[in-house]
Amino acid sequence: MLIPGIELFDVVLTLHILAVVIAFGVSFAFPLLVGYARRQQPADLAALHRFQGLLTQRLITPAMGVVLAAGLYLALDRYSLGDPWISATFAILLVLFGLAGAVFTPTEQRCAQLADRDRMAGGGPSEEYEAQARKLAIFSSVWYLLVIVAIFLMTAKPGA
Repeated sequence: MLIPGIELFDVVLTLHILAVVIAFGVSFAFPLLVGYARRQQPADLAALHRFQGLLTQRLITPAMGVVLAAGLYLALDRYSLGDPWISATFAILLVLFGLAGAVFTPTEQRCAQLADRDRMAGGGPSEEYEAQARKLAIFSSVWYLLVIVAIFLMTAKPGA
């Protein structure tokens, strides 16, 4: 017990929830930011995609590491990794790590390069840029769905 009435579990749970908010909350703003930039400031798309990449690498992925570490502690302290709602959520988190590294980081970089190229050429977004932007949108939808399912499993704890 750290302070009377506050246990280490409570502190780790708070860190876990805070890391979830930091890791996943910002990503829900990306479609609004991209939509705004496309309508109002298309010349800023490259900077926006670079910023997305920066957030993915320096904020989202590290916060996901805290989600994983704290989640492991919480699961081992009070629950079991074999509980379906826990194992499913860990599986979702691993898929999200994979999406961040294998899809989002390279696609955000490619979108930034293409947006720069298209801006310097003086035209609007090229078909190549649009294809990469669609890829980001599709995988972002998968990301959001997985995050929502994981949050549901963590809050409802079905079968617990």
